[in-house]
Amino acid sequence: MSIVLGIDPGSRITGYGIVELEGKSIAYSASGVFRLKSSAPLHQRLIELSDDLDDLITRYKPDTAVLEEIFLARNPKSTMILGEVRGVVLLAAARRGLEVFEYSAREVKMSVVGSGAAHKSQVSSMIQRLLKLDHEPATEDETDALAIAFCHALKVTGFGSRIV
Repeated sequence: MSIVLGIDPGSRITGYGIVELEGKSIAYSASGVFRLKSSAPLHQRLIELSDDLDDLITRYKPDTAVLEEIFLARNPKSTMILGEVRGVVLLAAARRGLEVFEYSAREVKMSVVGSGAAHKSQVSSMIQRLLKLDHEPATEDETDALAIAFCHALKVTGFGSRIV
């Protein structure tokens, strides 16, 4: 069995989604968000995120961490902050010996919905169906993290970008 941790990094909200692979089977394990104190300075939020990730990795023992490839935001400061958050995520994964993979937003949407131009609501709807969730993810961050984990799971199981 293999455990995949999908992460949607953010400086205020970071989503996570965990799926388990056994043979060609992909199953939902857990998901949620880390809500970081927006009033705290960035360096304090980064420490909080690092601690949260370490606890999550200890609890679920994933083999792999998966993130969306970095994109350039319109605001250069936002891009830099996202880069710093991603650095914490990558460091937390590397420290625990996890393999790290990255996929473009288009590739994730293609894997989940079948269209690289899919709307977030389509991704959310399909993730609920594909992973047989009994709840709707609370935020787009949680949905995105599950979608990233699912995308990687499809690659690992050999289904590529086909919907199962």
